[in-house]
Amino acid sequence: MSEISPRQAALSVRGLKKAFGGVAVYDGFSLDVKRGDILAVFGPNGCGKSTLINMAAGLLPVDAGHILYDGQTVDEVRIGYVFQNYREALFPWRRSAENIRYPLRRMGLRPAEIEARLERLAADFRVRFDLNRYPYELSGGQQQLVSIMRALAVEPEVLFLDEPFSALDYETTLSLRSLLQQVLKARRTTTILVSHDLEESIVLADRILMLTRRPTTVADDVAVALPWPREAAMLSAPEFVAIKARCLETFTRAVAGA
Repeated sequence: MSEISPRQAALSVRGLKKAFGGVAVYDGFSLDVKRGDILAVFGPNGCGKSTLINMAAGLLPVDAGHILYDGQTVDEVRIGYVFQNYREALFPWRRSAENIRYPLRRMGLRPAEIEARLERLAADFRVRFDLNRYPYELSGGQQQLVSIMRALAVEPEVLFLDEPFSALDYETTLSLRSLLQQVLKARRTTTILVSHDLEESIVLADRILMLTRRPTTVADDVAVALPWPREAAMLSAPEFVAIKARCLETFTRAVAGA
């Protein structure tokens, strides 16, 4: 894993340990994420991908080690989190726009600033549906887009995405991938994406962290040096295919143990 200087690192993990029922998931795990980068975390089921970001986001306690954001703890920074299950992530009794405004009101922002952020997000994501509708009146893709907008509204130091498109159809996934990568790169939002979809990881990431089975270590740290934006046509490009082949070889040999 390449070294990143403290000034460049938005997130630093050192000596992380976590066990469930006496079985180690992480035992001395370390990681740096460069400011403005999108890091995809890829590995076999049960290796602790979601556990890692849940600890980093402060949703799970660590057993040992530390996770710091430019020297600060998670309680001292703004975190954005997009959950896999969009149906349960939004408040069904609040209209979509109110879901997005909610964390901004909790932050104590002035109404004018709240509306300005909402309008910028709607423009950035080219929203064509009515944000005054309730979540249950929207399609799955629209609901997940509202979840993403809510997470970005707080202008987080780090955004966590936990398999955000896994419950969506392929057409919707392609559309949201395209929009999300443009917004994240334009805003230079440091992002950690957990995905079980290798193609999605390559499309969205600057780096792919390939993890092993428990106790989890890094099997490979793959740089994705592909130009932005990354549209569907890139999936068949030789450079894309080469990165995918390297990741599949790593998964088969070092991760799956085949």
